Amino acid sequence: MECDFELERLAKIIKEKDAIRVLLQFPDGLKPKSNKVVDYLEKHTNARILIWGGSCFGACDLPLTASQLGVDLIVQFGHSKMVFKSDD
Repeated sequence: MECDFELERLAKIIKEKDAIRVLLQFPDGLKPKSNKVVDYLEKHTNARILIWGGSCFGACDLPLTASQLGVDLIVQFGHSKMVFKSDD
């Protein structure tokens, strides 16, 4: 199964925001594909791309120490809509 990281769209956003340092956050299952994402973004933007190595447990799990890295943009991958099951 191939993942769609929407790399063209992300490169466009990075350019629009004039981001120089971009931090990518992946859940553990997608980390093996992270180098492919970095290679594409560094080729198609002027940004320096960093990968967050820590665990990621959802959209509320922001890397709080990222501010010390001086990043302009944080991109989280692998999140999906929350689906609630009604109790019948």
